[in-house]
Amino acid sequence: MAQAKVFNKRRSGILLHITSLPSGNLGADAFKFIDFLCASGGTIWQMLPLGPTHEDGSPYQCLSAHAGNNRFICRETLKSQSWAEPTKLNDPKMSRLMATAYRQFLKNATEEDKQKFSSFCSEQQYWLDDYVLFREIRHLNQARAWFDWPLELRERNPEALNKVKLERDEALMIRRFEQYVFFTQWQQLREYANKKGIKLFGDMPIFVAHDSADVWAEPLLFTLDEHGASTRVAGVPPDYFSETGQRWGNPLYEWQYHIQQNFDWWKRRLKTQLALFDLIRIDHFRGFEACWEIPAACETAIDGEWKPAPGEQLFDELLDYFGELPLVAEDLGIITEEVTKLREKYGMPGMKILQFAFGGDASNPYLPHQQCEDSVTYTGTHDNNTTLGWYQQLDEHTKAHILAYFGETIEPMPWLLIRSALRSVSELAILPLQDILSLDGKHRMNVPGTMAGNWLWQFNWDMFSPDISVRLRSLNSLYGRC
Repeated sequence: MAQAKVFNKRRSGILLHITSLPSGNLGADAFKFIDFLCASGGTIWQMLPLGPTHEDGSPYQCLSAHAGNNRFICRETLKSQSWAEPTKLNDPKMSRLMATAYRQFLKNATEEDKQKFSSFCSEQQYWLDDYVLFREIRHLNQARAWFDWPLELRERNPEALNKVKLERDEALMIRRFEQYVFFTQWQQLREYANKKGIKLFGDMPIFVAHDSADVWAEPLLFTLDEHGASTRVAGVPPDYFSETGQRWGNPLYEWQYHIQQNFDWWKRRLKTQLALFDLIRIDHFRGFEACWEIPAACETAIDGEWKPAPGEQLFDELLDYFGELPLVAEDLGIITEEVTKLREKYGMPGMKILQFAFGGDASNPYLPHQQCEDSVTYTGTHDNNTTLGWYQQLDEHTKAHILAYFGETIEPMPWLLIRSALRSVSELAILPLQDILSLDGKHRMNVPGTMAGNWLWQFNWDMFSPDISVRLRSLNSLYGRC
């Protein structure tokens, strides 16, 4: 079966995670942002993974590959429901608030509303039951990772699990209800965006966190020993940026087992993402051709080795199952010819980052004259500095290269790179909101390799100048992206 083209016309969009909205949730700010995006001539809203995070807040190490983060639930929207008693929904702690809301729902909701909730639980059972059980047991064990739980719970002893189900029945239902509320609010947002001509662009990490419902529920799919400890973990090898490489620590996939299961786990995972998004970026796409496999006992990535992955078999199976794959491949870093062939075979656009383009020679693949239509051009990503912050830290040689390349232009940063992204031949151009707002490095989202202070940035509406949407729409129109 042939893969349909991912983009049907030139488009532009903005990269902004839900946490970066002033409210950090799916309420009025999210709808207002869609209005701004529409007024600016953009048609894509790209964001980061939506799952519930660990304590560090990283959306790339979630407690579930399916569930939504309850912090995104809008309290005001919840209070507006016909069954709600809004004066009693003011608890600042989300878990207590949802418990109260659930009891109000049981007391006041119509039979039609209750049937919708029941249908949601039934339709999402393929992940929801394991997730709510995982979260409740984790709560009962003081938020310890599942591989540190008592043996009978760690190994999913049926009697032990049934005991939790019986004793914690209401708590489990509240957790189901919480997911129902999240997905309901999300679909309202998506419907609003789609009616405005806006597509939602998600992000799916290739690996999942060791401490997640997914690994606990199906350990045979991952590189674990009989005690649930990782034997081999993911990362990337040493390179120009790091002498020791990066040891991410995620368990790798036991690919042979996935093949035996006809990649059923991947079908379920992508099914959830396609229910949330119109487009999906696959993080670390090169891992589908070969993964950097590190012995778990190693503290760095130095002693890893490349191990082949069955990407072609996987994408054949997914394409046959879904009919089309609206996927974008994150193909940054050192990419081999085999990885490029895999991406091109399935018609997945790759990524071009303008902040990576300058300071070398004319062969740099990220330079505008090296780009191709089948790609997504970014000024920078969530892992980069803002474009203004990046430029302020450049050496004089690289700054001179930029000025020479663009013809001694007087347009200041970051609008010089914004214009370059929008006029590129790439079918999609994505601009982080920080660049549109001309913000410096104090406003970056994440510094890779650091554990504190990331994923916290939020904008406020006072940062928007009155003419910003007019300026963006003018450029989108000029370069055929409206």
